[in-house]
Amino acid sequence: MAAVLAFLKTLLAKEWILIPLFGAIVFIMVILWAEKAIALLHKRSLGQREEVIRIMRLMGMEADQKKITILILLMSFGLGALVFLIFWPSVLVGAFFGASVTIAGWQLPLLIVRMLYERRCTSFVDQMVDGITIMANGIKAGSNPQESMKRVVEIMGNPISQEFSQVLYQMQVGDSFESALNDLGNRIPRPDVQMFVTSINILKETGGNLAETFQTIVLVIRERQKVEKKIQAMTAQGLMQGIIVTLIPFFLMIVFLVIDPAFIKPMFSTTLGLVLLFAMLALQIIGGVIIKKLVTIKV
Repeated sequence: MAAVLAFLKTLLAKEWILIPLFGAIVFIMVILWAEKAIALLHKRSLGQREEVIRIMRLMGMEADQKKITILILLMSFGLGALVFLIFWPSVLVGAFFGASVTIAGWQLPLLIVRMLYERRCTSFVDQMVDGITIMANGIKAGSNPQESMKRVVEIMGNPISQEFSQVLYQMQVGDSFESALNDLGNRIPRPDVQMFVTSINILKETGGNLAETFQTIVLVIRERQKVEKKIQAMTAQGLMQGIIVTLIPFFLMIVFLVIDPAFIKPMFSTTLGLVLLFAMLALQIIGGVIIKKLVTIKV
């Protein structure tokens, strides 16, 4: 066994054997994994373009596929190449941080659009209390739900004004009131909106006091908002602690770079340092995600 190991060590020590062997291994890996790697790369980069466009259309925004494609490429490969050039001529460090920025850039447009969409949905639900109250008063005065909804559009601002205007527009072009409301529920997928849509559709078929139903919905939304605000107040400290703990290593790294660059330089110039840096980033991301899930409580 020892003789075999010594023979392999002697062969691997010769460049004319090692280089072709390394090339053959890389070639085989490319042949075996190229299709999956390309599919994964497309899914994580341009594959998110369709989701970005879908969410933008749900918010009533114009979505130009060409512009969104250019934006995703600039925020991923463009920023990654810029970071790589900043760290030049340190190829390993530049490649590491450039790849990290590129991967983060793939996710950034979708994260931003989702954040805006969630904020819009939250604003809509917050406005529902006043909007449904106006509709309930209108129904008590003898108006139908469509006329009461038009009154909400005239009085209140976006996003509830825009969404109710879309419902009324769909009815003008021939769509039914129930179908337009269902589309509203699809655009704003929140339990309070689903309850509002379902109650109108059911009471239009079976009959009942729609004004009292609206008042009940308003009461439920108010109580839910009270619970949500209480939970946010209770989890705010844990969320802030998670943010601080996540940012401390990066803050210390910047401090060492300013005070004593020679002390932190091995972290970026040696193999062990790069391995530890990669492990640190991975653990920070995992820890941040876990803390966010722990402090996020859905009502």
